[in-house]
Amino acid sequence: MADIIYGWYNNTYFNITNKCPCHCAFCIRNKQDAVGDAKRLWHDEEPTFEQIKAAIDSHDFSGVKEAVFCGYGEPTNALENLLKTAEYMKQKHPAVRLRINTNGLSDLINGRPTAKEICRNIDVVSVSLNDPDSEKYDRITKNIFPGRAFGAMLDFTRQCVECGAQVWMTVVDVIPQEDIEKSRAIAEKCGAKFRVRSYERGR
Repeated sequence: MADIIYGWYNNTYFNITNKCPCHCAFCIRNKQDAVGDAKRLWHDEEPTFEQIKAAIDSHDFSGVKEAVFCGYGEPTNALENLLKTAEYMKQKHPAVRLRINTNGLSDLINGRPTAKEICRNIDVVSVSLNDPDSEKYDRITKNIFPGRAFGAMLDFTRQCVECGAQVWMTVVDVIPQEDIEKSRAIAEKCGAKFRVRSYERGR
């Protein structure tokens, strides 16, 4: 079985799915089969909530301040397990802040508005903006919702802000500086904070 919980750069991560509607050109899972202290992050089968729960029960969360839903897939592709896991973590480890790193396409993936459900137990939402316009976004992410994904991602971000979560929008430092600044302006307009991620470090 692949690792469900793993450590990387002094953070704790949940790898609850390998499914993703994007095939981003810069995705770290295109470079290697695992990161951090994980031995393998590719699941033979998608983990069940019982398996995720068992991984939580056997993991030492002493000193863990934040746990991140990230892994080798889009966490909202396993929305029900994401929601159940976040709720269970809040019950068992209420002092641990929960963050999700997401492409922001949850509403398209799941066919319904999802921000309120996600923000019920998720404290921080980090959305991958990737590029400042729809055409460039589709080209760099190779998503399965061309023409619709960019707008849906922005709507999801704004809805998470309205829910009261701490929201970030991010880009990877492989795009031109001009597009980074355009992306920064979009994040500010959505009410989100902005961060540039390092491609070399994979985060």
